[in-house]
Amino acid sequence: MEADKIRVLLADDHAVVRTGLRLIIDSQPDMTVIGEAGDGLEAIEKVQELEPDVIVMDISMPSLNGLQATRRIKRQDLNAHVLILTIHDNDQFFFQALQAGADGYVAKAAPEWELLTAIRSVHQGNCYLNASVTKLLVNEYMERVKRGDQRAPYDLLTDREREILHLVASGHSNREIAKFLNISEHTVHNHRAHLMEKLGVHDRLELLKYALREGIITAEA
Repeated sequence: MEADKIRVLLADDHAVVRTGLRLIIDSQPDMTVIGEAGDGLEAIEKVQELEPDVIVMDISMPSLNGLQATRRIKRQDLNAHVLILTIHDNDQFFFQALQAGADGYVAKAAPEWELLTAIRSVHQGNCYLNASVTKLLVNEYMERVKRGDQRAPYDLLTDREREILHLVASGHSNREIAKFLNISEHTVHNHRAHLMEKLGVHDRLELLKYALREGIITAEA
């Protein structure tokens, strides 16, 4: 029965990728694609409209990236299950995905069976981790033990500061950010000053270099 199927929302800025994912998912007897989104903002709107069981989310998308969209979705609906599906396979993106509240992380290079397994797993309330990601977690834990569990500067930022960091690094002005987030320019300025102090950067160029180095944005963003 259709009502018993896992209802999946696809969020990726490439239509050809969404088409391929739809074919794979709709071929399964226990899941179906109920909608698609081409950017992070549309993904948030579709989640509110369609109430999917699982959101398969890309990271690098226009308007709002997948990590920011995940953070907002989780803030609005703790029952939403987000599975990150991305070309990025480095540890920086993975840990940012976890911090954003993602329930799983799968590389686009993974075989079809792994994607389907991950969808079923997060739908059941589990956190999907493959072998390579588990190794990253172990390595990160050991590194934290060695350095006395010191927090990285990015971990000190609030959710709002992280949003503004991404928008500033993506080239948006304070006025544009204020309009986008529906807050005052003065508030944007204060958040920007606080986050730069926490990160130890002094101007926009240093902020951009930090964002690129840490994987907060990509060169294509």
